Amino acid sequence: MMDWTDRHCRAFHRHLTRRALLYTEMLTTGAVIHGDRERLLGFDAIEHPLALQLGGSDPRELALAARIGEDFGYDEINLNVGCPSDRVKDGRFGACLMAEPELVASCVDAMKRAVKVRVTVKCRIGIDDQDPEVALDRLARAVVASGSDALIVHARKAWLNGLSPKENRDIPPLDYDRVYRLKRAMPDVPVIINGGVPGIDEARAHLDRVDGVMLGRAAYQDPWRLLSVDPDLFGEPAPHATMQDALEAMMPYIEEQLARGTRLHAITRHFVGAFHAVPGARAFRRHLAEQGVKPGAGVGVLRDAVARIGSAAPAKAAA
Repeated sequence: MMDWTDRHCRAFHRHLTRRALLYTEMLTTGAVIHGDRERLLGFDAIEHPLALQLGGSDPRELALAARIGEDFGYDEINLNVGCPSDRVKDGRFGACLMAEPELVASCVDAMKRAVKVRVTVKCRIGIDDQDPEVALDRLARAVVASGSDALIVHARKAWLNGLSPKENRDIPPLDYDRVYRLKRAMPDVPVIINGGVPGIDEARAHLDRVDGVMLGRAAYQDPWRLLSVDPDLFGEPAPHATMQDALEAMMPYIEEQLARGTRLHAITRHFVGAFHAVPGARAFRRHLAEQGVKPGAGVGVLRDAVARIGSAAPAKAAA
């Protein structure tokens, strides 16, 4: 979710669900240690609970980056060894580390020693010619022995040789049963399933077999789905009855960000999928695209865009 789940996206998503754990986009240890930390790591208090996702392969650097994240107030530090991007392969982090479970275990051990918050690992079921039955088990057992508090498993292989990052999100077949077998083999370890889960109904079905479900593209491209998380999975009311209400509740946050010099489009770009199959959705998107990018654009642009949506759109339909 690099370049997608920034602080503005997460603030928006938190207005749709109080209970879901939100994740940052993956940040490299070098960026965290040497970059503009407030720009990269800063977040609004409303985003809790919130996990910082790190990419790296040096145990000392990961320990330092994890400590920095804990000091910023993150509730969890996640080590990503599942991202198939060319950038992460060249930097020796991400999915290529599935070939080095002992190194990943050393990284987890160093992070656990550095922080008091939860440390988790996100991975694939394997890469390239690895046998997923062997590769996932080796990695899982190694990182759990080093103290990982949970495993988030994208139920696809990553083909680092032959497929692009985009193709790796769709072409390798999903193997949910492999993740279910991992859970049965490690009943005391929290296992969260990821990959190709299109909505809350499907997530509920997975929860009969694993401990959690991570939504990626479905949550970003169709954020309206998140309005069902609290009522359907936790038996609690959604933060807002409709998407219109959620966007109106975002206005103080947006005004504060605009006052800090943030451009409106940097925030509203995350709202493109807010309305689906609702009269006026296309006009909503067009208005934001045309007016939200203009210098000085303010919350009035968003209100005008929302006004183009049918006023009777309920929560699930409005999403």
